Amino acid sequence: MSATAMTVPTNLAYDRITRVLGGAWFLLLGLTVAIALGTSSGESWPSLVSNFCTALFYLMLSLLLLIRGPAKAQAEGLLPRIAAFVGTYWPWTITFFTKTEGALPNLISTVCVLTGLIMMLVTIRHLGRSFSLVPQARSVVQTGPYRWIKHPLYLSEEIVFLGVVLQHLSWLTVALLVLHIGIQVWRIHYEEDVLRRTLPEYSSYETSRWRLVPYVW
Repeated sequence: MSATAMTVPTNLAYDRITRVLGGAWFLLLGLTVAIALGTSSGESWPSLVSNFCTALFYLMLSLLLLIRGPAKAQAEGLLPRIAAFVGTYWPWTITFFTKTEGALPNLISTVCVLTGLIMMLVTIRHLGRSFSLVPQARSVVQTGPYRWIKHPLYLSEEIVFLGVVLQHLSWLTVALLVLHIGIQVWRIHYEEDVLRRTLPEYSSYETSRWRLVPYVW
């Protein structure tokens, strides 16, 4: 799977619009969860803790989208953008689904969301402002978790998404989880193609790292 790498300068108006809209979407999700948390009564503490961690995750994503740095190149064409926007925005609509009442799913959800959130913070500590939605090339980061895997941010996001699915557990949300994993794999291939075409040092870097899970893929 390949996509042509398009050298920027990126359209500044487009970049600002995507930043604002993306940041606003996750801010809305964060505030929705926070408001529900503040007005909830009778919910178990595992559910409250799980919701609190999820609200933090959404607010952090909103901030990251607003402060990300400029790209050197990005994937050209419609499909990479569709994969990016569908993978980033659409699955999180499960926040508006019916909540899971059981204590055990919410406890496991808390562990997943916290684990993913910590992993994301550690990753961003090394990634800096090289954060994007559409497959783009900024720099080849080789420190922190990037010493072992090429896409720790995708891994941490998927762990958080699993946690949110557990908060709204149903056959439909499980199907969304499976679909989301497929979309993320699609995005990874597009992103690697852009990095390979744009940053010469990426080719030597990628040969010695696993994509997502060490010794698996």
